[in-house]
Amino acid sequence: MSLSNEAEYVLRTVEERGIKFVRLWFTDVLGTLKSFAITPQELEGAFTEGMGFDGSSIEGFSRIQESDMVAVPDPGTFQIIPWQSETQVARMFCDIHEPDGTPFDGDPRYVLKRQLARASELGYTFYVGPELEYFYFRNAQGTEFLDKGGYFDLTPLDVATDYRKRTVGYLEAMGIPVEYVHHEVAPSQHEIDLRYADALSMADNVMTYRLTVKEAAQEFSVYATFMPKPVAGVNGSGMHTHQSLFEGDRNAFFDATDDAHLSKTGRAYIAGILRHARELTLVTNQWVNSYKRLVPGYEAPVYICWARRNRSALVRVPMYKPGKEEATRIEFRSPDPACNPYLAFAVMLAAGLDGIEHEYDLPAEASNNIYEMTEEERRSAGIESLPEDLYEAIEVAERSDLVRSALGDHVFEYLIRNKREEWNEYKAYVTPYELERYLPLL
Repeated sequence: MSLSNEAEYVLRTVEERGIKFVRLWFTDVLGTLKSFAITPQELEGAFTEGMGFDGSSIEGFSRIQESDMVAVPDPGTFQIIPWQSETQVARMFCDIHEPDGTPFDGDPRYVLKRQLARASELGYTFYVGPELEYFYFRNAQGTEFLDKGGYFDLTPLDVATDYRKRTVGYLEAMGIPVEYVHHEVAPSQHEIDLRYADALSMADNVMTYRLTVKEAAQEFSVYATFMPKPVAGVNGSGMHTHQSLFEGDRNAFFDATDDAHLSKTGRAYIAGILRHARELTLVTNQWVNSYKRLVPGYEAPVYICWARRNRSALVRVPMYKPGKEEATRIEFRSPDPACNPYLAFAVMLAAGLDGIEHEYDLPAEASNNIYEMTEEERRSAGIESLPEDLYEAIEVAERSDLVRSALGDHVFEYLIRNKREEWNEYKAYVTPYELERYLPLL
């Protein structure tokens, strides 16, 4: 089998730069990054035949009696790892195949690729720009803040400037452009926004970003976490996801004649997201802890509606700037940064495309603060709520044909099974809250 130009470039670069190891990266169903290293001598064989490994030990992959898997590196994702190491190390993301060469249904990257192919058949390219928030703590054993800073604060309140600077340096060295870097609302909370990219590249970038933030933090002997709500009483960490569809070079969401500058396609896409929002939540907010963030009062969306300026809405349409038609986009505000980005982008796209294909009507824009409305007012306005906890999210997702179709049977059934186990463990756990509240009384 002859090698592609990209694969030839990788082989040449590895030799010229004296790279000792190449790490092959892939992601399990829950969004944990997995890796094994190969030597340069194995690289050509990896491109032509893939590298075999035992899939039965990977969350959501395969049972022990059918455990053989093949990791096929994508040469387009080759980058030299910039953080401190005694030897030169590079990495590539992999697609996971069955031994016969067919794509493996349990590979999250393949799940996203399937939805992107569906969009492509309709003439669309899917672009996303996620904003991942995270916390720095003194160590992994507790939640001691490093600062008392707030939104956009600068030093001396923001002691993490150097941590972020090093993180951005590493990301840009790996070809991942960064748009914004700033302190977030809560003490010791931060955000680095990645520049818009196609969804597959961005999902790879999110996996790289999460590891890079943690690696840079470790170099400063602090701990970084993407846990959605590590501290009660302050804002949790979200992953607001900006998204748009392009037809060639034209933004399919833009219409100059519409009062919100949204095309019929853009409106139907939002309508699809809103209609399926409750079903998607298990994928975009997959942990017990995710639902501690999705409560009123901390800027996280709870109610299913859309708006332009209103940041309490689930879907926000950022204001149009004249001459910036290509920047027309929607912002989906409920996902958190502990999700599996491949699966999250896949179900968002599936919901949006469903809205376009079935020409769903977009409900009226929510103009007043939804959190200040009474339950009755919200009900009469037709505004539903996201699931309140992981149990409700499982129940809703399990009945969703759209989520099953988008994820495929293998990933869907594993996710439901795994999340039920997590919920059963959680509900049997006696929390510090219960001991603090009831032990002195009962």
